[in-house]
Amino acid sequence: MTRRSQSGLTLVEVLVAMALLAVLLVPTMRALQTGIVGADVHSDIAASHFRLTSRLEELLAEPFVDLSDAAIAAGAPTTATSLSDVAGPPGRLLVYLSLYDGDNADADSDPFTGTDADLLWIRVDIEDTVHTLETIRASGH
Repeated sequence: MTRRSQSGLTLVEVLVAMALLAVLLVPTMRALQTGIVGADVHSDIAASHFRLTSRLEELLAEPFVDLSDAAIAAGAPTTATSLSDVAGPPGRLLVYLSLYDGDNADADSDPFTGTDADLLWIRVDIEDTVHTLETIRASGH
């Protein structure tokens, strides 16, 4: 009696292969899901950064005296100025301005007391988030 060579897969081999694929597919899909969620988070953070940068650049283009007047009108570095977005919409941009004590001449290590007339602290926040940018501006720039 002659033996014929095997020319295909048996049903058992096909079922075992399908079971292995099904078991390995679950962690693969979870890894892909994490990557997709990470891409969404990165996209949101990048959009927030660009909004903050844009507003900060707009503020830096304003005349120093106008920003200084808005800082004085706000009264405190923790009070949002009139340069902020109108109240209501979520994710609005809040602008904080204050005269700044760059030389610490009063020796109290508080940058918002004993202020210098030619330095201005500027901060832009997205309301109810951790996203913020801040800088110092000198009157000559």
